[in-house]
Amino acid sequence: MSDTPTPPAAPRYAEFDRGRLRILPLAEREHDLDRSVVLDPAAAPPPFEHPAIPVLAERVVGAWHADAAVLLLMGAHVLRAGASRYLIQALRRGWLTHIAMNGAGAIHDYELARIGATTESVARYIREGQFGLWRETGEINDIIAAGARRGEGLGEAVGRAVAESDFPDRDLSVLAAAYQLGVPVTVHVGIGYDIIHEHPNCDPAALGTTSYRDFLRLAATVERLEGGVMLNIGSAVMGPEVYLKALAMARNVAHQDGRQIRHFTTAVFDLIPLRGDVHSEAPRGTPEYYFRPWKTILVRTVADGGESHYICGDHRRTVPALCRAVDAALDRDAAAAGA
Repeated sequence: MSDTPTPPAAPRYAEFDRGRLRILPLAEREHDLDRSVVLDPAAAPPPFEHPAIPVLAERVVGAWHADAAVLLLMGAHVLRAGASRYLIQALRRGWLTHIAMNGAGAIHDYELARIGATTESVARYIREGQFGLWRETGEINDIIAAGARRGEGLGEAVGRAVAESDFPDRDLSVLAAAYQLGVPVTVHVGIGYDIIHEHPNCDPAALGTTSYRDFLRLAATVERLEGGVMLNIGSAVMGPEVYLKALAMARNVAHQDGRQIRHFTTAVFDLIPLRGDVHSEAPRGTPEYYFRPWKTILVRTVADGGESHYICGDHRRTVPALCRAVDAALDRDAAAAGA
């Protein structure tokens, strides 16, 4: 029997050769957003009111006292809307115990920290065949590969890299702030969804390993959701879907242990006006029925003891309103405790 390894079989189907790609520096890209879009929590916030905001603030205080999770699942547009500093402040105050984002969120966070700008014109660069193919952004792939070797999750690896860098705008990085504070920020990717997957240095094994570690970390946080709060802000697919699977895992173990994960609060923040009673599923066959945050977060997963809220509005207004309300509620609680 020969010890010579068997060479891999030739692929059955054609595969794109990434070595042919032209990768350009970010200095040659026109950016649609820069650090000027980032809101300052010390300044007057954009006005926004909703009756659910003070209710959610009180639920967060309740979770604080119960040592329960306050989990935020978010789409990348939350960062593009300028909410980074508000999220960092929430992490520092300690009331936000886990942030989960998609791969685009990590990319925007990294680019803002590295060059103080992010977001390219898809319409322009897809015509030129240059969309997503930027050298510095591709560094994230090397960071992920290094994190995989260290046993880190994807969010942890990128957060570490930014925190330990000399990037001029690293103070804008949610991932870096979380890494420094020891708060999990997890990144949940789908292969082919993000521009870094185009790059020749993308290691799919490292990408899958680190993001799956993040999924398991999310499931561990969901185990602490009894008495807690789950916020889904601007994520129509990733947030509802990974939350649903993590909750199934957490409840499976809880049932075996004679525990329950039923009494918690969920909230969906999004731009879409919803018609009808958001606490009941939209009629099957209507477009609203297929809006996952509605049926998954607002109805099905809280049907046996939880409560849910829907807040429609621009993230540039809703996120500051929520964070300020929670901070005020925590201040009142601390004052009452000291009285």
